[in-house]
Amino acid sequence: MVYTQLIDWLMEGDPSIQFQVSCDLLNKEDLRLQKEIENEGWGKYYLSLQNENGHWGKAFYQPKWTSTHYTLLDLRNLCISPDVEILKQTIDSVLRKEMCHDYKKKYEMIVNQDICINGMVLNYSSFFQADLNLLKPIVDFILSNQMSDGGFNCHSNSIGARHSSLHTTLSVLEGLYEYRKNGYNYRLMEIKKVEKECIEFILMHKLYKSDKTGKIIKLEFTRMPYPPRWRYDFLRCLDFFRYANVKYDNRMDDAIELLIKKRKQDGTWFLQANHPGKIHFEMEKAEKASRWNTLRSLRVLNKYNAL
Repeated sequence: MVYTQLIDWLMEGDPSIQFQVSCDLLNKEDLRLQKEIENEGWGKYYLSLQNENGHWGKAFYQPKWTSTHYTLLDLRNLCISPDVEILKQTIDSVLRKEMCHDYKKKYEMIVNQDICINGMVLNYSSFFQADLNLLKPIVDFILSNQMSDGGFNCHSNSIGARHSSLHTTLSVLEGLYEYRKNGYNYRLMEIKKVEKECIEFILMHKLYKSDKTGKIIKLEFTRMPYPPRWRYDFLRCLDFFRYANVKYDNRMDDAIELLIKKRKQDGTWFLQANHPGKIHFEMEKAEKASRWNTLRSLRVLNKYNAL
């Protein structure tokens, strides 16, 4: 398919796809389309699965992919309107009750939690414009756990990891940038510095390679599942760089070339096998042309002039 045909095909997809195509490929923020995300398709279905107690699944983090935590992350990635009141209420409840009540107890509780989870919580809580006072302990916790190589590792505060993880570093980056993008200013200068250091850590690894041997760190980093959940992959990283307006760096070249190589003859990108585990529903079929991956790939290549 030529580019215009790809756009037409993408615009036949779910309202969340249509809205992001409009914003990212057609440079038109169509708020009418964004409103449709909560009223049709995937967004509507996610919202319909919420329990009377305000949770999805059984609790904040159980079961894994159908929990409140990952459902909120999925809804944020759909780009559903941040003004949906039920979601704002859920975020407030999560931050006040699930993460603990007063500041001191909340910080003590978060210290025993996963840094990667906190990065994701900061991401969707900032997107849905949560109360700054409820985000401060999360920001404090994240900043206090940066490692000497510039990144983060979810095991640094548990089993004493000594090297940062791409998984955790990207989740933290997504959270810090979304926090800053939504106008929060608590510890802002420190956050900007940490963002730069995290980006440098990832670039030092050419997004998926060892900085010492140049070999692929993990084969899964070169795959393209969706949703990515907490797991790192090169397209999720490239798409974040695009979203955060990270300037082109030639250390991105290997990842961009890999992305181009994965393109099919018809101009689309396939969805690779998703992460195992129970899910609410399947948005797309594995090993088939994927609107998610085609959208994400096109906007990355467009951003870095590689189309």
